[in-house]
Amino acid sequence: MAKARKVKNLVFTLPNKVGLLSEVSSTLAQAKVNINAICAYEMEDKAIFMLAADSNVRATKALAPLGAEIKEEEVVAVDMPNRPGELEKVAKKLAEAGININLIYGTTGSGKTSTCFFKTADNKKAIRLINK
Repeated sequence: MAKARKVKNLVFTLPNKVGLLSEVSSTLAQAKVNINAICAYEMEDKAIFMLAADSNVRATKALAPLGAEIKEEEVVAVDMPNRPGELEKVAKKLAEAGININLIYGTTGSGKTSTCFFKTADNKKAIRLINK
């Protein structure tokens, strides 16, 4: 069964260039920041990152010298069994309640649980519905 909770992820922007992911991940590793999940994409010559880390404070301090524009953003973290159909169950609950999903990214390890991070039109309601 899926379990949802409110978390704060970091969203940061840097000029896009070759080797940027290496630079960002090295910077975070040197600051002893564990990356729980990461998503990045390019838009108009900028690299936009979404980061779920074990410490937003350490991550922010580490990334600031790179010139990153950094903000914290509330998202819904959903832990669910790592098997077919589990994401569909969560997405269906939200759709049936009329809650739009604005963003999703996720991670899974070799274990039995995967975690997806959602930004929705109503995070509080989404958490209540998922946890029913």
